[in-house]
Amino acid sequence: MARIFTFRGKNPEEFKTMKLEQYLPLVTSRQRRAIKRMGVQYKELVAAVESAKKEGSNGPIRTRAREAVILPSWLGMRIAVHNGKEYKEFEIRTEMLGHRLGEYSFTTKHVQHSAPGIRATRGSKFLAVK
Repeated sequence: MARIFTFRGKNPEEFKTMKLEQYLPLVTSRQRRAIKRMGVQYKELVAAVESAKKEGSNGPIRTRAREAVILPSWLGMRIAVHNGKEYKEFEIRTEMLGHRLGEYSFTTKHVQHSAPGIRATRGSKFLAVK
């Protein structure tokens, strides 16, 4: 049996019809404050999402607004967030509501080191270079 995800007791279908004023009491005060005080990039992103919905475009929306809180009207949209080097693309799901876009576009990657190189350790300083 598949598990149906709910956010604060609401189903994903309820979020698609929910207005912003109804959504604000469901998030924490920090997210609520960030939504109320939208910056310029955040406002441009909201406008881009609304225009993409009206056009019905399937391509991702590119943005640098990493601090933008994910809104319920964005469910199902594809967003590409800049991580400092490139744009990382992902789809907005119900589990992401209330989180920031930057949480899903990591700025650093996990480094896996291989064997130590020449002169990497104290004992290897006596080895021949060639």
